[in-house]
Amino acid sequence: MTTLNPDPAPEPTPEEVARGLAELEQHVASQATTPAIPTGTRSTPAAPTGETKRVQQLRAEVAEAHLLADLQDDDAPLLLDTPKVRKRRKAAQQAARLHTLAQDPEMRAWQAARMRRLLVTAALVSLTLALAWSTAGVQKFAAEGAPPWSPSWVFAWLVEPFLSLALLVVVGARAYMGTHGQPIESRTLVRIEWLFLALTLGMNAWPYLPWALPDGVDFSLSRLVLHILGPIVAVAIVTALPIILAAFSDLDHHPASTPTGPPYRPNTTAPDALTARARHLIATGELPANAGADKIRRALGCGMDTARAVRDALRTDTTT
Repeated sequence: MTTLNPDPAPEPTPEEVARGLAELEQHVASQATTPAIPTGTRSTPAAPTGETKRVQQLRAEVAEAHLLADLQDDDAPLLLDTPKVRKRRKAAQQAARLHTLAQDPEMRAWQAARMRRLLVTAALVSLTLALAWSTAGVQKFAAEGAPPWSPSWVFAWLVEPFLSLALLVVVGARAYMGTHGQPIESRTLVRIEWLFLALTLGMNAWPYLPWALPDGVDFSLSRLVLHILGPIVAVAIVTALPIILAAFSDLDHHPASTPTGPPYRPNTTAPDALTARARHLIATGELPANAGADKIRRALGCGMDTARAVRDALRTDTTT
């Protein structure tokens, strides 16, 4: 049995090979994809927004104005105390406490006792100086022209001191008892005081009176007044001191029951009525819905505390 081989295919011509290569190139070109451009290798320009720099600046100013308008109605900065306000408030509280303390009966009694001791001390010092001033006049009267440093001349200097010491004992005792609320009312002591003062005044004035002057010496009123000045001051102090001490003894240390100043007037309109009035002003557009306490105070003509209460009530209505 024999096998028959088919006829071999004819070989392609050069024209067919060139045409096949051209078709293959066209097919490969049509199936190829464009490679992606890596990110960042080329920037695409942003599309224009249509707003210039002036428009953007004005938009920022308008936004800032809206924020400021919202924050301006907040009263939180007004509630903070500046250093000056704290200093004034501290001084006012201190003054109020001192005033309250000054109205206390015990404090008033202490102030009166302190002032009384001061006046008595000043009076006794002045009385001592006045009596010391008259010592020279009494010495001249008591010496009667004795030679200097003679026994009569030396002892004449002691006349005024023992008279003054005796007078100071009486006056000091009356003053001390008067400062302790137990004034001495004794006619005998009053007569003793006037006796000592009259002796001191007479001995100071006698050598300078017209009939006591030696021959050839003219009378001088100013010299007479100068020498009797000490006794006159002593008489004035002894006369005035008991009157002053008696006034201190009768002093009432309890404050008056009624105040002397005008009473404090609070807001006469109830907060509820003011809140209703504020609601009406908001409804009519005369007052903003979120108005602060300062605007409410100006609109209602009330105090700041009442305005804050009305503001809180309005905010409660808004939240509910």
